[in-house]
Amino acid sequence: MAVRKYKPTTPGVRSTVVPLYKHLLSQGNSPKKMLIKDTHRSVGRNSDGRITMRHRGGGHKRRFRDIDFLQDKFDIPARIETIEYDPNRSSFISLICYKDGERRYILTPDGLHVGDTVITSEKAPLKPGNRTVLKNIPVGTAIYNVELKMHGGAKIARSAGNTATLLGHDGIFAHIKLPSQEVRKMPVTCYASIGSVGNKEHHLRVIGKAGRHRWMGKRPTVRGNAMNAVDHPHGGGEGRQGRGRKRAVTKWGKPSGKGQKTRKPKRYSDAHIVRRRQLMRRKR
Repeated sequence: MAVRKYKPTTPGVRSTVVPLYKHLLSQGNSPKKMLIKDTHRSVGRNSDGRITMRHRGGGHKRRFRDIDFLQDKFDIPARIETIEYDPNRSSFISLICYKDGERRYILTPDGLHVGDTVITSEKAPLKPGNRTVLKNIPVGTAIYNVELKMHGGAKIARSAGNTATLLGHDGIFAHIKLPSQEVRKMPVTCYASIGSVGNKEHHLRVIGKAGRHRWMGKRPTVRGNAMNAVDHPHGGGEGRQGRGRKRAVTKWGKPSGKGQKTRKPKRYSDAHIVRRRQLMRRKR
């Protein structure tokens, strides 16, 4: 996929890079009315109206596309009618029409085009876009839209360009290597789609200016060491100062990234993790 770099006529477009994917999308197609709805975005606030996630708010109005992550119409082939842009996710979505006439939205797999056919079945052929159970997928196969529980709907590997890898079968469990390089056990009766999610060039884009982040619903983020000591554990000091402690923490003193473990101890799913994801190491 080609990308577009703008001429530096203004500071805002000097470093902006936008992937050219218009030729990949179906032209002249508006979203299917029966599969979209207007939703109230929480923008980081809970039911009491209090901010529980900072730096969210504003942004362009969106209409929610109802994506079928369950894909529970078994043994019925479906044809891809359109490939569309979805403002709520990084990947493209496809409108599929089943042989019985029902239409649904699914994530567009890499390599599939309008007119191709996909199917969900225990004996589905191993081709991109088809969906089948983990026990029938060969070791080493790239998969996406993976379920954590049987008939629980896809939860793993759903972002643009993401893919997981089936490493092996062990009794009632399959070992899956996630996009984060974590290896996790999942029941072999769970469903997964063959291939990878489309729009894999999504990571090439460069936002370029703060205004585009505001269009996306992201509000400004202030560094902790730029605040006063009363506002953040990293704040305070004369002039430009370091954070003054060995490990980076959040505004509330909890560990925050930077190669640290932030996962809750004794989490219910710990028993299903074979190998933890690799944390970022500090440069020496």
